[in-house]
Amino acid sequence: MEGPWYKPFRIKVVEPIRLIPRAERERKLKEAGYNLFNLRSEDIYIDLLTDSGTGAMSQAQWAAMMEGDEAYAGSHSFASFLEAVREITGFPHVLPTHQGRAAEHVLFSCALEPGKYVLSNTFFDTTRANVIARGCMPLDLPIPEALDPENDLPFKGNMDLKALERTIAEKGPGKIAMIILTVTNNTMAGQPVSLGNVRAVSKIARAHGIPLFIDACRHAENSYFVREREPGYADKSPLEISRELFSLADGCTMSAKKDGLGNIGGFLAMRDQELFERCKERLILVEGFPTYGGLAGRDLAALAVGLKEALELDYLRDRVGQVRWLAERLREESIPIYWPPGGHAVYVDAGRLFPHIPLDEFPGQALACALYLEGGIRTCEVGAAMLGKDAPFQFVRLAIPRRVYTREHLEEVVETLVRIAERAGEIRGMRLVAGEGPLRHFTARFEPLGA
Repeated sequence: MEGPWYKPFRIKVVEPIRLIPRAERERKLKEAGYNLFNLRSEDIYIDLLTDSGTGAMSQAQWAAMMEGDEAYAGSHSFASFLEAVREITGFPHVLPTHQGRAAEHVLFSCALEPGKYVLSNTFFDTTRANVIARGCMPLDLPIPEALDPENDLPFKGNMDLKALERTIAEKGPGKIAMIILTVTNNTMAGQPVSLGNVRAVSKIARAHGIPLFIDACRHAENSYFVREREPGYADKSPLEISRELFSLADGCTMSAKKDGLGNIGGFLAMRDQELFERCKERLILVEGFPTYGGLAGRDLAALAVGLKEALELDYLRDRVGQVRWLAERLREESIPIYWPPGGHAVYVDAGRLFPHIPLDEFPGQALACALYLEGGIRTCEVGAAMLGKDAPFQFVRLAIPRRVYTREHLEEVVETLVRIAERAGEIRGMRLVAGEGPLRHFTARFEPLGA
């Protein structure tokens, strides 16, 4: 039995990084409008902004890229990609896209009618924005326990089944355009969803004739948690668990920049032939021909390999274990985090770390800026800046790129947060000076209060 030290890979290529001087970091952050999305990569020491498209590809993926077929239509790279997606999901109809939000756009453009509701365990930013863009109303239905950051439940990403049935009864099935389950539940601190919950949601959806789609960008990590925590699955492979997950749904969208281990790419998959034909027409208009969908053949080739690698048990054990290690270290240092940790990120609770900063002064953004100033670390706020006044938490997400950073890098993150916590009372809030709409966090500009 491998110990917690076990690493299922070794490093072959390295990229130089550096920590620029603090005075330079202060200048860069001010120029960026105190929005870390506006910083240049070369000015970052440890980049935990997102795990999307930031991972290291394997030698098998790089080898596949060298054989990428760049034919406009019908390339063998697409054939390999299609085979991999069908093998994992079981969905017969597949459309490649350049990333997950493009799959959402294509699906929602063809499946949603203005004035209807779309229900989810919790929407993430682009999914919510794509629903709103179609004139529909997104409703979050997380379980109540998910709102307690210290509740040590195994599946806090679940959908509230009672709330689901109540909402369908109140609105009427005809007013519910779709149910979307995000696995793992990114906005709710990357928490996993149990197969029992998916099965129950599927039964309710089918009873009312409501389509159920999976936001599957982290389905492999979710399957690892099911194997680890849900009775009856300890002897199942992650691939078998993911297949069961997809068997309960009508289709899925996926950003393959996460559990496809790609730097770009995604897909839309489904069972419904008629809906597929409409989506295919839309895809041709906004993405590209259905056998490349906005991707180069080499990208499709890399994803065909990465989608399978992401379901390997050794890889998942290391991936989830690295996140867990960081969470445990932060807890040892009394840094308030959401517990238990999910599979791709640790969520620091800026609201609890900075209780003196009110929500309208963006405690999460203040912490994100402090992390950069103190240690050159870039992170992502998931709170009032991203989600508005209704944000359930004031998080800063430490999203760990796949197969990129060592334990020494993450120990630097811990030490930086400890230094910030020691002077937490000195940290001031932020003022929003530009930015509006459901995706304002990408382009907003802030100023520190008192500046």
